[in-house]
Amino acid sequence: MMKRCLISVSNKMGIIDFAKGLEELGVEILSTGGTAKTLREAGIEVVDVSEATGFPECLDGRVKTLHPVIHGGILAVRDKEEHQKTLEKLNITPIDLVVINLYPFKETILREEVTLEEAIENIDIGGPTMLRSAAKNHKFVTVVTDPKDYVKVLSEVRENGDTNYETRYNLALKVFQHTAHYDALIAGYLGRDKDNFEDTLTITFEKVQDLRYGENPHQRAAFYKEVTHQAGTLVDGKQLQGKELSFNNINDTNGALELLKEFEEPTVVAVKHTNPCGVASGKDIHEAYSKAYNSDPLSIFGGIVAANETVDKETAEKMVEIFLEVIIAPGFTDEALAIFSQKKNLRIIQLENIKNKQKNAIDIKRVEGGILIQDHNDKLLEEIEVPTSKNPTEEELEDLIFAFKVVKHTKSNAIVLAKNKQTLTIGPGQTSRIWALENAIKNSHNELDGSVLASDAFFPFSDCVEAAAKAGVKAIIQPGGSLKDQESIKICDEKHIAMVMTGKRHFKH
Repeated sequence: MMKRCLISVSNKMGIIDFAKGLEELGVEILSTGGTAKTLREAGIEVVDVSEATGFPECLDGRVKTLHPVIHGGILAVRDKEEHQKTLEKLNITPIDLVVINLYPFKETILREEVTLEEAIENIDIGGPTMLRSAAKNHKFVTVVTDPKDYVKVLSEVRENGDTNYETRYNLALKVFQHTAHYDALIAGYLGRDKDNFEDTLTITFEKVQDLRYGENPHQRAAFYKEVTHQAGTLVDGKQLQGKELSFNNINDTNGALELLKEFEEPTVVAVKHTNPCGVASGKDIHEAYSKAYNSDPLSIFGGIVAANETVDKETAEKMVEIFLEVIIAPGFTDEALAIFSQKKNLRIIQLENIKNKQKNAIDIKRVEGGILIQDHNDKLLEEIEVPTSKNPTEEELEDLIFAFKVVKHTKSNAIVLAKNKQTLTIGPGQTSRIWALENAIKNSHNELDGSVLASDAFFPFSDCVEAAAKAGVKAIIQPGGSLKDQESIKICDEKHIAMVMTGKRHFKH
């Protein structure tokens, strides 16, 4: 039978009704500080922890529950005779229920301009200790850290005099997940400025939503967010209409956002299966979308579209001419939203800080038995070197840099052909660079004469330059660094093609 509980909560939601229910069942309530005050003001009889321990709270409340009377009462194994004799000898009363939620460390560090001292003062010590003690001894002790569990616990105590073992086990598991999350937040915050990878990696995420399925219908999936993520990421997006986002929608939209952040001028990115299929910049979003659409009218069908400025009525009218899965932008006019509302399943997401670049971010990839971790690829160029006899024109150089931004976010081996800040064709994900170029040329819907070409890595042979020249390419941008660079340079000179080398490779696997 449940006879004694300890309640000490920062989040007071639902605690009065819960405590009243326990009191009605004859459960003695121990409490501390602000929680005890709240319960007494509600007319609930409370025993101060300091009265039970015979030791006053001290050090500004830093020490109050760290006492053998408390932890002995929680940790004692009820069916172990030696433990029971020890409790009797030391005059310790068992504690059957522990109700704790912790100092608001997460809420503190998410405040703007929070100081290190403020963060440290909100690191709970006694709370996690009691939670872990109770969770360890869950065979006999019920532990609650989530107010959502108050109703279930009170119902079982009313019905049976105590909770059942399955409930105690599940609550204990919840506690260890909670304290691990809490400690990971602390470790992450204190180590936020480290510029090296530590020997152990501790990270934590919070669920945004369960997903209908993963990449395929037979795979389970969920969407989680970083607690201290930076503004301008998909987790901050507000879905204004449409079906629930799928695993593939989220993955593709994230890829579109990463590419979109390379641009400041009005730009639209269309993505299909994580690869860009149409990218363009223009004087406004309508022009940018029209150019992106014309880059590849076939592949954009059923794709994801991201824009870095407000979508207006004129642009919306053009967008709804085809089937799109997701449209994401920093804003939409009322007229645009009215047009989109005619397509109920079309997912419309507003992300206000869409241009915000992520700083000091990391990239994580799952492998069997572990993970790979690396810095986020936030560099574009090392330097611009022109090894050919011909220099690119000012317009060609702008197009080269535009194309290099796109190829950076295209699966390797990757080739992008562009002109007038518009992709003309994209060749992604081939095991041979020449195949990527050949596929791009073969599948282009546009005239390629006068275009520029970007490659995510160096040319191992001169065959790509020869094929590019035949297609009408006038300038090439690539990292350089091949043993056969000189062969490619020689062909460029023969074909009157300007070549720019950047010193930065952009493999994307």
